Amino acid sequence: QVQLVESGGGLVQPGGSLRLSCEASGSFTKIATMVWHRQAPGKPREVVASITSDSRLNYLESVKGRFTISRDDAKKTVYLQMNSLKPEDTAVYYCSMGVVIGPPVTVNNYWGQGTQVTVSS
Repeated sequence: QVQLVESGGGLVQPGGSLRLSCEASGSFTKIATMVWHRQAPGKPREVVASITSDSRLNYLESVKGRFTISRDDAKKTVYLQMNSLKPEDTAVYYCSMGVVIGPPVTVNNYWGQGTQVTVSS
């Protein structure tokens, strides 16, 4: 069993900053890709940012230059630093991780419960 717990969400004003964290616990060999997703009311879920085990990065176009994803493998944690926040960033933010076990190698994807981010004046 692997558990992911997000933290760091809250209410901020436009232009403000917030840092989200997601920590994994359980028994596994390593973590492959770590991903942040978000879902706003009435909108589909979208990938915000991802980071591979060798620190290759990918960002949603609308957050480039404002958000930074990073990982700390010793802490089994992924972070999302969010700067210059806009009202359209308001959503529930979820993390997911591809968790590697074995050999034989298997990769299972796990999700956290989500944390609310609200950007409003």
